[in-house]
Amino acid sequence: MKEHKILIGGIVSGSIADEFGIEKGDKLLRINGKCIDDILEYKFLISDEILTVEVEKQNEEIWELDIEKDYDEDLGFIFDGIIDKQKSCSNKCIFCFIDQLPKGMRKTLYFKDDDTRLSFLMGNFVTLTNLNNEDIEKIIRYRISPINISIHTTDMELRKEMLNNKNAKKLMEYLDRLKSGKIEMKGQIVLCPEINDGTKLAETLKDLISYYPELNCVAVVPVGLTKYRKGLYSLKEYDMSGALKVIKQVEKKQEEFLTAIGTRFVFLSDEFYILAGKDLPSHEHYEDFSQLENGVGIIRLFRDNINMTLQQLQCLKNTKANAAIITGEYAFPIMKDTADCIMKKLSCVSLEVLGITNEFFGTSVKVAGLITGKDVISQLKNRNYIKNVLIPDNMLKADENIFLDDITIEDIEKSLGIRIIVCKQDGSDLIKNILEKC
Repeated sequence: MKEHKILIGGIVSGSIADEFGIEKGDKLLRINGKCIDDILEYKFLISDEILTVEVEKQNEEIWELDIEKDYDEDLGFIFDGIIDKQKSCSNKCIFCFIDQLPKGMRKTLYFKDDDTRLSFLMGNFVTLTNLNNEDIEKIIRYRISPINISIHTTDMELRKEMLNNKNAKKLMEYLDRLKSGKIEMKGQIVLCPEINDGTKLAETLKDLISYYPELNCVAVVPVGLTKYRKGLYSLKEYDMSGALKVIKQVEKKQEEFLTAIGTRFVFLSDEFYILAGKDLPSHEHYEDFSQLENGVGIIRLFRDNINMTLQQLQCLKNTKANAAIITGEYAFPIMKDTADCIMKKLSCVSLEVLGITNEFFGTSVKVAGLITGKDVISQLKNRNYIKNVLIPDNMLKADENIFLDDITIEDIEKSLGIRIIVCKQDGSDLIKNILEKC
């Protein structure tokens, strides 16, 4: 049997591993006699209450540890990532956003992941095209759930064309097996005008509802296009008329599904309502807000949290604050309305909202999450009166103070002589930061 030694990158203080004297730099060999291939296998194996853990110390001494623990108690090992090599995407999707990135950005932005382990661990959406029968069996055996699946269409010939991968045609077979294995799934459809919308979307939703409740919801999002599409598949964007048609079609299906199974099942991203110039649905419409990562209901949740927080605030007449809020062009009217509500409640607060035009990716890109540091600098440089700038955290790389173009918060602050304050997207954090830091 080939030895698979897994380097331990760290130990959680006070954990079981810490108590047993295991240290950073030691190597994990086996759990209950089994080698570990990846992080999911590790999590599955440690779910037992009685474990035999084999560790190789840095002096090459082998320790065999007998451990009793609660079934849901972690050992305290810290690994770098998913233990083995991350699986990259083997598709060439006609709508792939990474293919639309300009040259010269950081290398990690060009890596296309399509890894079911990252779907389970981090919520990434995957196409399932790089799986084989053994992988599906492993997902079911190890209860790798939930899995977020990029579906796009249930017309398998069309899906093969959209993903440019012959394995795309195996989707329905895999969905059948995952449903039989009681694996929880969430779906995503990137909708492309005149390709997988209209009657194709109707057929897709009709097929997908049969996978409920294991497939518990599906998000529909519009294709996003940048100005860097030379040589790529010719795609159209949704305009107001097209967005209205999609909303009408999906809302009709939502009513049918709600009557039949008690859930709307399919949900549209906020972008469709913004494109159509329509008000967002009510809080209740989004049920448990299970597709926030796809931009479904984020604005509704934000607005409701703002209103609730303002209602709970005392009337602070002497609270003085001055700041600018920057956002994307889609969210500009929402943030302008939000700023007006805050200033009405807090009369000594002065807020200016700026919608940043996306020159970097192209003016058709209007979401806040794709704003770059370079555009922020260029569009704020002549506003010397601004000292405090509030930004949403989705403009930055996760857990880092860096924009998509590798410009940092510190770079902008130094260039413009301002202070940037990062806010969570829940609404209440925006008000908290205005009151405490501006």
